[in-house]
Amino acid sequence: MAITFYYGSGSPFAWKVWLVLEHKGLTYDFKRLQFDKTELKSDAFLAINPRGKVPALVDGDLALYESAAIVEYLEERYPEPTILGTDLETRARTRRIAVEAEAYLQPLQRELFTHTLFKSASDARDLEAIARCHNALLAELAHFERALGEGRYFGGLTPSLADFAVFPVLRGVRRVDDREPANGLGDAMPAWVRAYLARMESLAMVQKTWPPHWR
Repeated sequence: MAITFYYGSGSPFAWKVWLVLEHKGLTYDFKRLQFDKTELKSDAFLAINPRGKVPALVDGDLALYESAAIVEYLEERYPEPTILGTDLETRARTRRIAVEAEAYLQPLQRELFTHTLFKSASDARDLEAIARCHNALLAELAHFERALGEGRYFGGLTPSLADFAVFPVLRGVRRVDDREPANGLGDAMPAWVRAYLARMESLAMVQKTWPPHWR
């Protein structure tokens, strides 16, 4: 029975799972749910995820939610190709970076969205709050610069779970520049981030999984 993947466009957690599915070359049935409709609160979806959030995944008799649990399940159930690496130290480091992206970087991305993209065009922007978000993001990005080092990807020569967790969040930060240049990081965005985003965006799996409403 094919995997069914429940997705919301723009969610970094859902994008992470989608990238893992593509990296592993798995066959899946894609179900996009709209945030601005009642699909997330329908009885059918709440039977899969009672929290009413994406991502969620059904594989045979298993219904699973929470992106970290989903990607760990996919790695154990479909171990080749790996998303973690082959040796213990690499796997531990990859997991750590993925956790850091969710625990430290994503909340700052969401806060920036709260003050920019989540407001209507007619709403005034709190420039002081946006500046605080920028400063916090730049400080946090320094940790990820150290983690990347001289590598092409956080996992080394090839993308890994670390990249699938970090990239969607970083690209979300960059989207503020795309939509509201005056309120984005702009020239303050570190050069390594711009180069890393370009490398990731050149990958076929990233283009295939690009958030539909961003196209």
